[in-house]
Parts: sequence; structure tokens; C-alpha cells
Amino acid sequence: MGEGKQQKKKKKQRQVVLLKQKTVESQKFLELLEVLEELEKEEKYVDVQICPHCKSPRVRRVGTMSGDMSSHMGLLPVKFECLDCGWRERLVVKATNRKMGIKEVAIIAEALNFRKE
Repeated sequence: MGEGKQQKKKKKQRQVVLLKQKTVESQKFLELLEVLEELEKEEKYVDVQICPHCKSPRVRRVGTMSGDMSSHMGLLPVKFECLDCGWRERLVVKATNRKMGIKEVAIIAEALNFRKE
């Protein structure tokens, strides 16, 4: 019985840690959205690369000497890494405050319909 209780306690502790991490991530994302809204009021439009894992805007390109020789040679797309969570991948998400045109809205609607099916 003691082992079962310890496992439940460890699981609960992991859940608490995950909840704390998610609230920190959502706070970073909310701060980013506020900054984008302020810039939009000033009529300054920007695209910001964000990490798809932790939503942090601290994303940078991986250099050739840091392990991304294939993109330097043009064989593969550029690799990015997050300075907060350590995520590394060739895909990066961009947050923007630009106005969306009809084409962008249609693409998003099609993607949402595809996900539902």
C-alpha cells in the first residue's frame, strides 16, 4: 500500500509542476499579445517568431557550428532553437499583428475544417 500512495503522490506533484509551467507559458504568450496590440495601435506591424512548445519569443537560428551544417549548404530548411525550453526544429511559428487578407482567412478556415474531419 505504501508504494501505491507514493506513486499517486509523485503523479500529483508532476501534475502541479506541469500546471505551473503552463501558467508561465500562457503569461508569456499574453504579454506577447499585449505588445503586439500596442504596436498595432501605433500602426507598426511586425512578425515575431515564437516557440511552438513554450510560446516564448526567444527563438533564434541555429548556427552552422552549433549543428546545422545541412541548412547552411542549402540541403534542408533553417533550424531554429528556443532559448527558454531548448526546443530545436526546422519549423517555426510566427505571431503577427498584420491585418489578414481573404486568402489567409480562407487558408485558416480550410485548416480548421480539415482538423474537424
